[in-house]
Amino acid sequence: MQNKEAFIEVIKGNEGRIYKVTKVYANTREDAQDLYQEIVYQLWKSFDSFRNDAKISTWMYRIALNTSIAYLNKEKRKGNHLPIDDTLINKTVTHDTLKDEQVEALYAVIKKLDIVEKGIILLYLEGNTYDEIAAITGFSVTNVGTRLGRIKQKIISQIKK
Repeated sequence: MQNKEAFIEVIKGNEGRIYKVTKVYANTREDAQDLYQEIVYQLWKSFDSFRNDAKISTWMYRIALNTSIAYLNKEKRKGNHLPIDDTLINKTVTHDTLKDEQVEALYAVIKKLDIVEKGIILLYLEGNTYDEIAAITGFSVTNVGTRLGRIKQKIISQIKK
């Protein structure tokens, strides 16, 4: 019972991270909910094996990114489907601020990146250091720096278009 309570506390304390991963890797709200559940399930399955060798956030990101990549690969095998944009279904009048528009534009560009690039830039935007990103992804610190430089250039060129 104590293990369950500790797990729930960890999830509640880090659910924002999980939501951000699902936002980058899922195309619809339903896919994001499914992916969120799958990530939490995989975290639960692995919770007993967490050894505190790394920060809990590093461990969670590694599982969340690996689960997202596996989920995307599984979805690709199912075939193509055209998601219905939520704004068409539930059209409501909202007041968008410039910041919200910029964040959405950034997420739109990030969604166009390949699977690994999405994970690296997400970790970077979350404020993780190169060392932390390297620990989560398994790349060297130098490789993380090189990849981030290339990813930033891709994003800049896409935003300029």
